[in-house]
Amino acid sequence: MLRRLVFLVLVLVGAAAAFLAFSWWGGGPTEEETGVIVAEGTSVAALGEQLAEDGQIDLSPGLWRLNARLFGGGDPIRAGEFTIPPGTSAAGILDIVQHARPVQRFITIPEGMPSVLVRERVQATDLLVGEAPLPAEGTVLPQTYSFQRGDSRAAVIARMQEAMSQTLEELWPTRTERSVVETPAEAVILASIVEKETAKPSERRMVAGVYSNRLRIGMKLDADPTVIYPITKGKPLGRRIRRSELNDVNDYNTYAMAGLPAGPIANPGRESIAAVLDPAETDALYFVADGTGGHVFASTLEEHNRNVAKWYEIRRRRGEM
Repeated sequence: MLRRLVFLVLVLVGAAAAFLAFSWWGGGPTEEETGVIVAEGTSVAALGEQLAEDGQIDLSPGLWRLNARLFGGGDPIRAGEFTIPPGTSAAGILDIVQHARPVQRFITIPEGMPSVLVRERVQATDLLVGEAPLPAEGTVLPQTYSFQRGDSRAAVIARMQEAMSQTLEELWPTRTERSVVETPAEAVILASIVEKETAKPSERRMVAGVYSNRLRIGMKLDADPTVIYPITKGKPLGRRIRRSELNDVNDYNTYAMAGLPAGPIANPGRESIAAVLDPAETDALYFVADGTGGHVFASTLEEHNRNVAKWYEIRRRRGEM
């Protein structure tokens, strides 16, 4: 009788062990690739409840917790988004969130992108949720940002704005005596013009130097991008600027007034902000395109007019005039 009882107990223990093993290492219930987002600070128990609720494991949260304790090792689970192949066992899922690299998703905001296009880009980014708000011009720092599936578009834009605030706080103390901006807000305004005027990083400080010289003596900036901004809010104009637009008096048209425009005309990058805080030491007051993607600078109007004539000749040879 005792032998039969012992045998029965052994059978039951073996069956229980087999059940635990199968529930842990046996194939999972999913038939397609799925994903799991593990929030910072999620416990193993909470993860089990999340997986059970989402149908990614076919054992109870209690059994998940027991198996994880018995067979899962002591490695911590990692925060982030993870890809789960179809049919992955509970053991496999735990191994993934303990050791696999989280999925990386990125959105890039180029230097000089206006806020209307920032909003469009964030709104068009899949896997984010909610509506993208329109950030105030000049409040977004252009760079590449990571995000996770399910992040809100508003939260992503808020991180972009926080990055700009931190960058301004970091760079403002680097302002030199050659800089004419008196506040971080003015730095962003002037940097946005520099950003739109040159695509060559090596020219940023020189362009900033020219505009700083003009502001210092009360000379108009005559910056084409400031004329375009009230018309398109920073989007490409798609045509040449009309004479009536150059003559239009508004808070942005630097052909019609001296000083800085009322606000930024784009979201400037870190290097353009640094350039207006430490502009090149130069006596140049003018610049014009040189036909190679850069500009040629001049200190006198006479010299500038010669450079303009050369640029017009280049454009005529190209059939642009």
